Amino acid sequence: MMAQQFTHPDGRNIDYQVYGAKDGFPLVWIHGTPGAYIPYQGLVTLCEKKGIKLISLSRAGYGGSTRHKGRRVVDVVADIEALNKHLGIEKCLVGGRSGGGPHALACAARLPTCIAALCLSGVAPWNSEGLDFLAGQGQSNIDEINAALRGEDELEKFCKAMRLEILKADVSSIMAGMTSLLTEVDKKALTKNTEMGQFVVDTVNESLKIGCDGWVDDDLAFINPWGFELNEIKVPVILYHGDEDKLAPFAHGEWLAKNLPQEFLRKHLVQGEGHLSLFLERTDDMIDELLEIAKL
Repeated sequence: MMAQQFTHPDGRNIDYQVYGAKDGFPLVWIHGTPGAYIPYQGLVTLCEKKGIKLISLSRAGYGGSTRHKGRRVVDVVADIEALNKHLGIEKCLVGGRSGGGPHALACAARLPTCIAALCLSGVAPWNSEGLDFLAGQGQSNIDEINAALRGEDELEKFCKAMRLEILKADVSSIMAGMTSLLTEVDKKALTKNTEMGQFVVDTVNESLKIGCDGWVDDDLAFINPWGFELNEIKVPVILYHGDEDKLAPFAHGEWLAKNLPQEFLRKHLVQGEGHLSLFLERTDDMIDELLEIAKL
């Protein structure tokens, strides 16, 4: 499905689409980095089955969504709040995977319509006490973060070069390019589920079709203050993280498990799962738990 688009009160355009059960309870899904509004088809099918209306948007600077230069992680809240108002949504669940994880936590802290959030394989804040942010990262991620640390110009050069390679790649070449980021369990999951490989190609091509501004702005937002504190969270948060993850290392999940407000946290630090395999194998459980917490 092609994206729909609405105009934010500040004048920016935002791409979004609605999937799943037409009259179901809304779940706003926040994509990874880089990414776009296109969700994994298995998630769409699951939401249809469970009576959930799935709403997905391209964050600022991705696809047809206008750039919001200098944005912080917390700034996604205003975009989702505006989208919810546009769609007439008064209450919603929020889920975010990988680079979407911190944004889901921002919604748990600041989005008035959010009643529960899922953070799946998300990264922890930069310069967090007791966390070596780069430890356990795949080499491609390390190179990307180091480019970000050298400044926006260097990061833009890095992302532009990667974008050119991505846009001419197919499933097999994209997977080959991700070798340093995938553990054996993730490689096996991709072999078993070829639909995921095509999803990766489709979503990154959509996200980068105009440029790499969203990717650049995401990376800069991750290495700067997020704009909110975790102790602001006052709604249930479900945390999932696999110990075989090289895109968002397990230490990030462990740090979040210790530092998110314990009275609102349900944590699942899963042995033997990676960045992709955890999503593919446990999505059903995650959605069920979101629905149970929200008492739907």
